[in-house]
Parts: sequence; structure tokens; C-alpha cells
Amino acid sequence: MDSAKAHLYLVTTQNHKHKLLLLHNTNNWLLNYLILLLLAFSFCSCSSDIISSDTRIRDGEILISKSKTFALGFFTPGKSTSRYVGIWYNNLPIQTVVWVANRDTPINDTSGILSIDRNGNLVLNHNLSNIPIWSTAVSLLQSQINSTNVIAQLSDIGNLVLMLKSSKTVIWESFDHPTDTLLPYLKVGFDRKTNQSWFLQSWKTDDDPGKGAFTLKFSSIGKPQLFMYNHDLPWWRGGHWNGELFVGIPNMKRDMTTFNVSLVEDDNYVALTYNMFDKSVITRIAVQQSGFFQTFMWDSQKSQWNRYWSEPTDQCDNYGTCGSNNRDGSGGCVRKKGVSVCGNGEGFVKVVSLKVPDTSVAVAKGGLSLEECEKECLRNCSCTAYAVADVRNGGSGCLAWHGDLMDVQKLSDQGQDLFLRVNAIELGSFYSSIVLLLSFCYAKCVLLVSKFIIEDFLRAKWKFNLQNV
Repeated sequence: MDSAKAHLYLVTTQNHKHKLLLLHNTNNWLLNYLILLLLAFSFCSCSSDIISSDTRIRDGEILISKSKTFALGFFTPGKSTSRYVGIWYNNLPIQTVVWVANRDTPINDTSGILSIDRNGNLVLNHNLSNIPIWSTAVSLLQSQINSTNVIAQLSDIGNLVLMLKSSKTVIWESFDHPTDTLLPYLKVGFDRKTNQSWFLQSWKTDDDPGKGAFTLKFSSIGKPQLFMYNHDLPWWRGGHWNGELFVGIPNMKRDMTTFNVSLVEDDNYVALTYNMFDKSVITRIAVQQSGFFQTFMWDSQKSQWNRYWSEPTDQCDNYGTCGSNNRDGSGGCVRKKGVSVCGNGEGFVKVVSLKVPDTSVAVAKGGLSLEECEKECLRNCSCTAYAVADVRNGGSGCLAWHGDLMDVQKLSDQGQDLFLRVNAIELGSFYSSIVLLLSFCYAKCVLLVSKFIIEDFLRAKWKFNLQNV
């Protein structure tokens, strides 16, 4: 047949160019037809959300989630010439990558192939090498090692999930290995029992998605807190979860009407997640290589990302800028020499609306009232301050600090009260000031009341005199 002699063209996208496949010298039309079906099946991953044992993703092909929200494929960041496998928003005009597989092992050409190997792992190879440059590296039971029983699926929330096809059991997921972006439903935290940690780490540069200097994670020392580190040094502290919010993130109380934030916490497990009350809003939270932790929302009218909030906002937000035992820029305070705060009539002064000190050195006890917390702290001479651990329903639980109070900050709103230990003289001076203030207010109140009584009396008398004229 004439069609048997015709050329067969197969077009796929690769680097925004067209790849041409030419078949010729074929006289069997049935063979042509079978080859066409085979090729169509081989490249069906371009429109599917699944990678299976008989499909793979080549450079230039993409995997698209069912709702067409997210895409997975090969990309080149910025001015780089290297190739990476990543996940990005599918329908936005600006390619915004939210996850990278081989962030520290780039490919220097377009020969990359993402597939499932005979051990059931998702692997990335290039130049037909048998040694993968990236792998999910999971160990399956011998009874489970059947590559046809393992599939990888890109979900509508941007999670790449490796699972057993028969039972839908998840054996690996990209949400357990985030890069620099926190998406809705992705968690940040840790699990001590499984030795698992979920954290964000910035790109090196706009052209290099490799592991950068800044990391957002929960500190597991003392009461868990949200921290951003510059290499291994604290850079910014979001503070602990006080039952309602992170007291170190300004305006979070306002944002809780837009963001549905959830934190699960016990002795071994902490997981922070969020989603949007309005599901039509596209948002992402990212750790930038410049050292900022920022939230972005997509503006569909202007076709751009708008920054919603950013931390740190100024120098005072950087960890420990004000020194220890301080909430202004004076560089820190120390207690007067010779001052006794142990069994000599000392007490506590309430300092309101603070980003309470670093809880890494705080002792957390649940089930205590504020009064019981005060008694606990007063009995221990090394206890320098205390606060409630959970502010809900009038406050419960106790946070007690021993030693220096680090990274304290005065906040305009949403801050917590901190009860600071002072000696008897300072306490007396404080209460004397309160008494003096109350006395002044009382005297002023008496004068005002007297003034109103006299004015009312004069008005009544004047009215009486007029009526008797």
C-alpha cells in the first residue's frame, strides 16, 4: 500500500523544539500500524498522571496531575544549562518550580529518563547509564519486589507518590522530601520514632536549585519552635505554638481568617500544615536564598505572584539581635551584683505583649495553672521567668526559663505575657509605682466626681432659682 511507504512522523516537545521520528523502507502496513500503537503507548505519559513499569518520562515529556494543576518534567532554571526533574504549576504562565528531585546532581544534557526500575524504585538515569543519578531509594519486601506492581502518581496537590498498585500502599512521596517550598497540605516538623524530619531548604541561587544556606525547621530541643537557620546558626525564630498561633510571626492572628493552619504536637511528633479556606486561591510559602521566609499569592488579573508577608521584616527580627534579657536594642542586660532572688521575698513582674524567650532552655509542664506555674518557678532559685504554654481558655501549662532569656521582643499585638523574677526591692519598687499610680488615678477620680457633683448642684440651684422668679 502507498501508506506503507509513507513516512511516519511522531512529534514530541523537547526544549520547546520538535523531535522528528522517521520510519521508512517498511512494506508491511500491519507492522506499521503495530509500531504506531506501540509508540503511542510508550509516549502516553505526556498526558497521564502515572509512571508505571512500561512507561517513562524522557526529557521533553511531562506528567500532568488529573486536575491539570501540577506538572512534572525536566526543566532548566534561570541562566543555567543544567537539567533537573521538578514539579511546577501547570497552568500558570510563569514556570514556578515547587520541588526538585536531583537538586544537587544536575544533568548536563537532555538524555535524562525517569522510570521505575526492577526493584520498584523511581530512578533518574542519563546517557543510558545503569547507575541512577537520583533514586527514591526505598527497600521493599521480597514479596513486594515486582516492578509491575509499583506506580508513581502525581497528585492534584503537587505530591509525587510511589505506591503499590494492588493495595495503594504508599512507599515513598515527595511531600516527605520537600525542597524550598511549603505547599498546602505539605508538613514541616519531625517524628522522633521514625527519625523523620520535614524541613525546607533554600536554593543556592536562582540558577542553581542545590541545597542553599537557609533552612526552615522545627527545633527539637526543649519546647519545639519554628526556626530558620543560616547554615547551622539561628537566623530567625518564629517561636513556639501557643495553642492558637506562633507568637513570633506578626499579624498571624489576622492571617488565620485566610489560612487554615494546623499544628499537631506531642512528646515525639510535631507537624505543621496549612491550607486555604478559599480553595481557589493559589499560594505557596518559600525559603529564599536571600534569607527570607515568604508567602506568595497568585494574582490572576496581573498574572504575577504577589508577596503576602515576609520574615524577618527588620534587623530586630533577626535572632538574638538585642542580646540576652532584653527586648530593645541596648545589647542585653545582666542582674545587679549582690542581688538575691532566692528566698528573700522576691516575686514576679508581668511584662505584657512579648515574643517570649527562646524555649530551647525552657522546661515545659502540662496541666498546671498560672498560679501553680508561679509556685513551681518560685521554688527553684534558677528559674528566671515563666509563662503559660497554651493561651487558650484562660491559659494552661507552664513554660519556665532557667538562666538567660534570649531573643525577647516587644510586639504591638498578639504577644504573650511573661512573668519575670525580680528581687524584693525591685518588687517593692514596682508595687510602690503601681500604688502611686492607683493613688493618682483615685485622686483624679475623686476630683472629677466632686467636680461633677458641684456642677450638678449649681445647675440644679440655678434651675430652682429660675423657677421661683
